[in-house]
Amino acid sequence: GRADLTGVLRAAHDAGKYSNGYKIIVTKSTVPIGTARRITETVQKNTSYEFDVVSNPEFLREGRAIDDFMMPERIIIGADSEKAGKIMKELYAPFVRESNNPVLLMSVASAELTKYACNAFLAMKISFANEIANLCDELGASYADVKQGLGSDSRIGNKFLNAGIGYGGSCFPKDVRALVQISRDAGLSADLLDEIENTNNRQKIRLVELIKNHYKNTGERLEDLRLAVWGLAFKPGTDDMRDAPSIDIIKSLMAQGASLQAHDPVAVDASRPIFGEGLAYGAMYDILKNADALLILTEWTDFLEPDFSRIRSLLKKPVIFDGRNIYKPQSMKEAGFVYYGIGGRS
Repeated sequence: GRADLTGVLRAAHDAGKYSNGYKIIVTKSTVPIGTARRITETVQKNTSYEFDVVSNPEFLREGRAIDDFMMPERIIIGADSEKAGKIMKELYAPFVRESNNPVLLMSVASAELTKYACNAFLAMKISFANEIANLCDELGASYADVKQGLGSDSRIGNKFLNAGIGYGGSCFPKDVRALVQISRDAGLSADLLDEIENTNNRQKIRLVELIKNHYKNTGERLEDLRLAVWGLAFKPGTDDMRDAPSIDIIKSLMAQGASLQAHDPVAVDASRPIFGEGLAYGAMYDILKNADALLILTEWTDFLEPDFSRIRSLLKKPVIFDGRNIYKPQSMKEAGFVYYGIGGRS
């Protein structure tokens, strides 16, 4: 769970080696508390010039990074030097001039921890939402309704409450794990943080359970099934397959003998080394031909308003397992589909 700082410290070495005067060395990476101290020690060994180390964590979302950089919701500057803090605030002033969004100045250690705290909290909201959605399934409640009640509470807010097959990507998984390790290294328990990841890992295969239960009731065997998959990347707008929920779902179904073929607008090449020859690929509608069901694993725009009559005509049976809740259960029922979402099945 510990972060590998090899690249960071190598950059710090070079920053010191090639310094030609006073410099502010800024870490944008999500790094454990205490990294600025290690950077300072590394730079000191390689320069005689004055310098300051500042923590300035990034809050960029994949697929929206340019907008997030140009119009930041807030800027976090961790500086233990008044001089460095003042220069950094001047640097960012043009980016918040119109929005008047805050530039928050704090200690280096506080800034380093803030990034981890933000990502872990958002991951916690997702895991909580999924736990409640699963409970809705068992109790016959609608998570769509429960989510409205949750989101309308100003203390909670409506972001990161979508139920589904869990989070993935390069940030939330590694940052939660790292924060667990940071807590343990500090001599503290990390039970809540541990359970965030445990819940997310269980959620990834929630869709597999729905699939198995459906075909158990119909008397069909997984090894006789051909399943079509829409979406492989961990989120739309990227080809990032790191910790993508699709990996656990597809590998689990493949291990149980099911035949799968997939479509993703951009992540096919990135996914090939992960699935090998076991997963076939094709165009969005081509993979539906004679498939027993359609699985939605990424909420790409292409999938939001498809040709449902065409889907129904191509599938052997009109069955959809929607891991991202992009369709409305009642509408799907009226369109003639057997539809399963997370937190409110038809």
